[in-house]
Amino acid sequence: MLGSAKKASPTQKNGAGTSGSKSTDPLKNLGVHDDEDVRRMLQGAAMMKVRSPRWQRRRMMKLLDDGLTVWCESNKTSSRAKSRQSFTVTDVECVLEGCQSEALRKLGRKVKEDECLTIVFKGPRKSLDIHCPTQEDAQSWARGIRTLQGRLENMTQTQKLDHWIHAYLKQADLNNDGKMSYEEVQTLLQMINIDLSEQYARNLFKKCDRSEDGRLEHGEIELFCRELLRRPELDAVFQQYSANGTVLSTVDLRDFLREQGEDASLVHAQSLILTYELNEWAQKNQYMTPNGFTMYMLSKENVLFNPEHRSHVHQDMKQPLAHYFINSSHNTYLTSDQLMGESSTEPYMRALSHGCRCVELDCWDGEQGEPVIYHGHTLTSKVTFREVIHTINEYAFKASPYPLILSLENHCSVEQQAEMARQLRSILGDKLLSKPLTDKELQSLPSPEALKGKILVKGKKERREEESSSSSEGSSSEDECKSEHKAKAKAECKKPVSKLSPELCELVVYTRAVPFKGFQEAACKPPNEMSSFSESEALKHIKDSGKFFVRHNARQLSRIYPSGQRVGSSNYNPQDMWNAGCQIVALNFQTPGEPMDLNQGRFLANGGCGYVLKPGFLRQAESEFNPDNTGGGPGHNPVLLTVRVISAQQLPKSPRDKPISIVDPYVWVETHGAAIDNNKKKTHRIDNNGFNPRWDCTFKFQLHVPDLVLVRFVVEDHDFTSRNDFLGQFTCPLSSMRTGYRHVRLLKEDGTSLSPSTLFIHVKLTPSHSTPTKKVSPQRA
Repeated sequence: MLGSAKKASPTQKNGAGTSGSKSTDPLKNLGVHDDEDVRRMLQGAAMMKVRSPRWQRRRMMKLLDDGLTVWCESNKTSSRAKSRQSFTVTDVECVLEGCQSEALRKLGRKVKEDECLTIVFKGPRKSLDIHCPTQEDAQSWARGIRTLQGRLENMTQTQKLDHWIHAYLKQADLNNDGKMSYEEVQTLLQMINIDLSEQYARNLFKKCDRSEDGRLEHGEIELFCRELLRRPELDAVFQQYSANGTVLSTVDLRDFLREQGEDASLVHAQSLILTYELNEWAQKNQYMTPNGFTMYMLSKENVLFNPEHRSHVHQDMKQPLAHYFINSSHNTYLTSDQLMGESSTEPYMRALSHGCRCVELDCWDGEQGEPVIYHGHTLTSKVTFREVIHTINEYAFKASPYPLILSLENHCSVEQQAEMARQLRSILGDKLLSKPLTDKELQSLPSPEALKGKILVKGKKERREEESSSSSEGSSSEDECKSEHKAKAKAECKKPVSKLSPELCELVVYTRAVPFKGFQEAACKPPNEMSSFSESEALKHIKDSGKFFVRHNARQLSRIYPSGQRVGSSNYNPQDMWNAGCQIVALNFQTPGEPMDLNQGRFLANGGCGYVLKPGFLRQAESEFNPDNTGGGPGHNPVLLTVRVISAQQLPKSPRDKPISIVDPYVWVETHGAAIDNNKKKTHRIDNNGFNPRWDCTFKFQLHVPDLVLVRFVVEDHDFTSRNDFLGQFTCPLSSMRTGYRHVRLLKEDGTSLSPSTLFIHVKLTPSHSTPTKKVSPQRA
């Protein structure tokens, strides 16, 4: 026997959660049951929801007992409105105190500023502006949300599982007696997305009902949870490496770490036992039990994405700007489509908070000499240039210290251009780069390190006659006008700006927008000149002159923007542009989907700073790399990627499904890179199990240019009668993936956390000597 009877037995099967005696109260598990702010939130308050000075409605807001969900009263009955009737604190990007939003600022002196709050959400959901009954309410809600976020952020995956299951237990306890009848257990199973057979469910219930009274009480509920959360696939890995089948010695653990490709020293193995093993006897004797192994495998130390690449900047930041991929947004001000969408400062807050380093501002003459931003010649609303610059000033360097580029689409009169320059100088102050860093002749662009903390203006420097009829000028408006078939707009868009303001031109230093007139001519120009290309123009250059486009992008910046025909704000595939070394690949951040998943995955690395160093073969002035033909040559370094999709844990229900439905999940594994490396394969589906489906499917991917590859995992719910529903995804660069047994922490469609949902996989990467013969088209396994 290991340890005393009171201590965890090393021979017991692992449970992914509920490793000890826990309270069934989620608030106690969060450690906030005595927090005054949280108590106030639980009581609820009648808030004034504000959309404009004329639209204000009294609404009840209350924190639910799970400590996660905030319920908001609504009189609407549509399914979309009901889905917006609540939010979780994990959905919140930040809480702004006072009148910091456009809607609240318009109220002026009609409200007390210290009674107002704006709750900004992470995804595309519109912010919630509220006027609280008292200053104390406003402060309590702001502090309370931050407290809950902090507690959740610091929870381990095991603790998150505990909280997750106990929150559902509380909901399933229909009569609130703290006990679980068999009928209530059936309700719980339905809630957590699992359809157990009647016989299995009854046998499990009877096994845990030690008192044999037909109801599970505290200890019995914990036993039930441990059985439910048990991970047989982790038991199998444990048994594979355990010499005696009972515990892992430091030598056993060292062997496991070696196979994982990690520090395989005995010292490291001992430190892991001290960190994750809870059994005192086992810890003292330097053993790891199944429960300790489970806690270790669920920790951040075993996620797929290399933590070192996520936590800090690990790449050389002293190379020229042109040597980096730059996280970039198109028409940043829009919250939805390109024709009737609302223009707002909120998208700037969101984009900058997530590491975006190039935002766009479409500037037009406004009333009373105040420039405005909106999508010209459409019905989109307007937001003042001043408000946007104030927002940029506040959020520019919250997520990254590296330079921010303001891509100005200038349609203003000379007078309002001068006003734009004045506002840029007065609001941004020393952050604004208004002169070169050195008086020396420019041989190459400065580095992100040299431009740290600086905001660069991209725009026309001075008017030249030969620029007037540009086909690829730095204004995406022309392309959009043509594709929207608006005769008047088309005519107006073709008109060049009659004159440029000297004050605004002075602010354009290293990002001067010029028309593109061919790679040969561009090579003779200074490196601070850059051109913008529509997605179709860029693809044509890649196909016709791929090698020369790569060389161009090794020295000068290129900005790619979506076709004007994408009026619904859809996106193109950014990978095609990255393959040619294009740096500023601008996407519609408000539209979730595969392109934004790839963008988020690309910029997860390097500490999420928004700058990722391009592979060496995309940085060479005389590069021979051709993105449209990679049959050998630079970048060709074949590897074989083997991915075994083992299982998933705690998948969500589809938002479109009824509460009683259970998902039928399957997994896509995709590789995105050079055309020859694009591939996708999928597992079979598992019927009626979103709780712990198991596939054990192995896929092999022959990759030829691994430095460009992104790997995307997508979980979908099979539907016989309609399109399959998205459940979760995760995308990351191949270069940041770790080998061995790993958990993939899934994300929602909008890129936010889907905790505690995970995939459990095994990854192997081996050198290969395959020679490509043709491009690979997508396959299904």
